[in-house]
Amino acid sequence: QVALVESGGGLVQAGGSLRLSCSSSGRTFSSYAVGWFRRAPGQDREFVATISKSGETTNYADSVKSRFTISRDNAKNTVYLQMSSLKPEDTAVYFCAANSGYIGTRALGYDYWGQGTQVTVSS
Repeated sequence: QVALVESGGGLVQAGGSLRLSCSSSGRTFSSYAVGWFRRAPGQDREFVATISKSGETTNYADSVKSRFTISRDNAKNTVYLQMSSLKPEDTAVYFCAANSGYIGTRALGYDYWGQGTQVTVSS
């Protein structure tokens, strides 16, 4: 079992930046691949980015590629999502999720989920 806690959300103007964090209290966080997903009001959950256990492999949704960067610090049990050039359409609740190795885009491939953090981008 791994417990995930997201932080770093907030209100930002279009064109601005935010850094989200996904932290775990488990000592084996480096054993998990981690992904970020988001859900906008009235929409389905959407894949954003994912990172392998070691951090060597990453994958991004086309809608955020070149604007968002996922990274991890296993010594701090934390995965980050650096978001730049934010757009109003990035407004959503952002969730991090973990699993034992899958780094794909399907939410069903992730076993553990955080509660989410709200990101609101004003125009």
